[in-house]
Amino acid sequence: MLGFERKAEIAGILERAGRADVASLSERFDVCRETIRRDLRELQRDGIVRRTHGGAVMDQAASRSPAELPVALREVQRQEEKILICRKAATLIQDGDTVFMDNSSTTLYLLRAIARNIRVTVITNSLKLLLEAVRVRNPNLQFICLGGELKESNMSFSGAIPQRVAQDYYPSKAFMSCTSIDEQQKLTDSSAAEVDTKRMMIERSQSVVILADYTKFQRLGQVFLADFPSIDVIVTDGKTRLSSLEFIKQYQTRIIVAE
Repeated sequence: MLGFERKAEIAGILERAGRADVASLSERFDVCRETIRRDLRELQRDGIVRRTHGGAVMDQAASRSPAELPVALREVQRQEEKILICRKAATLIQDGDTVFMDNSSTTLYLLRAIARNIRVTVITNSLKLLLEAVRVRNPNLQFICLGGELKESNMSFSGAIPQRVAQDYYPSKAFMSCTSIDEQQKLTDSSAAEVDTKRMMIERSQSVVILADYTKFQRLGQVFLADFPSIDVIVTDGKTRLSSLEFIKQYQTRIIVAE
């Protein structure tokens, strides 16, 4: 198991149980206690956990709404579903595509899933995605940063600058997540700061793909993002109750289930 996978599972354990001790985590993952302590230090640095004597508890961030959670915590939440969704979504990317990827934690997994033998230009307003690009080290990927005012909580750029720069591009495809998908509220997001950039990319992209795990159909967002006719594809996971998505068919939006 890779380090980031282990930390994701530790975060999941703490999210469910509230606390865990080093000894039990060491036994569970079959690694030494110092490795677990290092994982907990890194998770604490990212604002996900708070270390205690002999273990850790979930940070107060766990009690906040999803929109307020640190990007590092959102990255490790529902990791299995995001990996499946993004592996399926990556098959939609073709050689020579120019794609927009938003500042969601899900697009980090999409970046990792892009085939290394195709050339792709990625436009983004996400600092986190650009940092991930350094780790991925795919020479066939070219990146364009929209720039702007850095929002530290989700490591993305917002304001007038990214909207102005985005006007120069017409992506082949746009890949983005959202806070909720609801028949009445349509697609909603959590932050007004970045939503204008996402709307512009929806308007200018030839095809718009929404990456939505099963929880996106169980909550409501605060900011309107898009109506269903604007969306070409929704990629979700097998935990989503497809009967609840029957209403989407009238908009000719394609639904892909990643399993």
